[in-house]
Amino acid sequence: MIPIISLVGRSGSGKTTFLEKIIPEMKRRGYRIATVKHDTHDFEIDREGKDSFRHKKAGAVISIISSPKKVALTADTEHELSLAELRKRFVRSADLIFSEGYYRDIHPKIEVFRKGVHPKPLCGKGDNLIAYVSNVFIKRGVPCFGLDDIKGVADFIEERFLKR
Repeated sequence: MIPIISLVGRSGSGKTTFLEKIIPEMKRRGYRIATVKHDTHDFEIDREGKDSFRHKKAGAVISIISSPKKVALTADTEHELSLAELRKRFVRSADLIFSEGYYRDIHPKIEVFRKGVHPKPLCGKGDNLIAYVSNVFIKRGVPCFGLDDIKGVADFIEERFLKR
């Protein structure tokens, strides 16, 4: 089963920036990475007037746009899909899934925390927290990596989730 690691933290903490650094490092090591971004609001990935947008608006329950290099899918759901459901339905050719958000999901979490942006970390006991990435050292029983320690975090992930 493809492991899932959620990158969590409050808005503005640097989750996306961290993902932009860790994904190329994992790719350099030979891993195929999938990502899932959690959005608590409704969203559209297509623009009004484009064919795939028109297909969905006309009532298609699933709309796929495909090109020689990419595929995008928009599908209706009856409930918010969990990370496990998303993995089962859509992710086939990856070694690891990073999610951004999904704070309440059960999967292992790395919290990105920047002192000065927020007063205290988001995660506590019982949140399946496995590490912090921060601009300050946090002593809460899990490893704490610096914001730029991409190699250290990649080593940690590789050892704990990918080497079997």
